[in-house]
Amino acid sequence: MFIFNSDCKLEDLGGGVSRKILAHNGSLMQVQVFFEQGAIGAMHSHPHEQLTYVLEGEFEFTIGDETRIVKAGDTLYKQPDIVHGCVCTKKGILLDTFTPQRQDFLNK
Repeated sequence: MFIFNSDCKLEDLGGGVSRKILAHNGSLMQVQVFFEQGAIGAMHSHPHEQLTYVLEGEFEFTIGDETRIVKAGDTLYKQPDIVHGCVCTKKGILLDTFTPQRQDFLNK
């Protein structure tokens, strides 16, 4: 299967955050998330495992009780149900991979 970025719809989430749902099936999903400088990824948790790869920009990320600055080329792992969120300190793009896929993203 081929998924072309130009065919994926950009969804405005408000507050300077938007996303594109890329390839997905029942066990895996990839999502591109765009942040304007100062935009916030609110603290939240979910039952999915998540990898985040920083494509561009800089973010102050909190995972559990640890907060760190991450930038392009860095990767973050979020175990199921751990509270996490971020503040974008320099306009950026994240590539999130979830397992299983985020059904809540698809049911909107």
